[in-house]
Amino acid sequence: LDYSLFEWIHHGWQNPWLDAIMPYWREKTTWVPLYLLLAVGLIYKYKLPGLYYLLALGLAVGVADFSSSQLIKKSVKRPRPCRETALSQPTRDIGVHCGGGYSFTSSHATNHFAVAIFLFLGWGRRWKKWRWLLLFWAASIALGQVYVGVHYPLDVICGSILGSLIGWCVYRIYERQSWRIPDFCSYPPPQA
Repeated sequence: LDYSLFEWIHHGWQNPWLDAIMPYWREKTTWVPLYLLLAVGLIYKYKLPGLYYLLALGLAVGVADFSSSQLIKKSVKRPRPCRETALSQPTRDIGVHCGGGYSFTSSHATNHFAVAIFLFLGWGRRWKKWRWLLLFWAASIALGQVYVGVHYPLDVICGSILGSLIGWCVYRIYERQSWRIPDFCSYPPPQA
């Protein structure tokens, strides 16, 4: 089923517009300006609590990346689809490097869902109408990994679940701290 879904997305959705967009859309460096804007905005508006928020977000990404890249991938050792010979059709070459590591779980999916869930729970409480875009953003990057041929659907689904859990756990720890951004947290501060 995983192979069939991969081939349906990777070959069946083949489209010149997506071929042009997806290699850049799923690339983490594409989003550096957005990350910088977020960092500058948080520090400008909230000062030291904004920096703490960013550090907690960085912790979520660090834990997500380590869990996916170092713990799971090196234990499971699943080859990437772009290196797999058992597929009925070879992967299409749309200018994306196959990657040197293993496939399961997708670190892109894990990391971006950790960011999306962390921001959804914090930033999303203040801007409720826009928070769903965070989940769409992370899901589109995860799907892009399948489209360009470097991950199977199960890799991105499990990576998305893992990243979501890590983002949720780190945010729950963050919201209980006295140095959090009060506007973002519903948990009441401890009584003295």
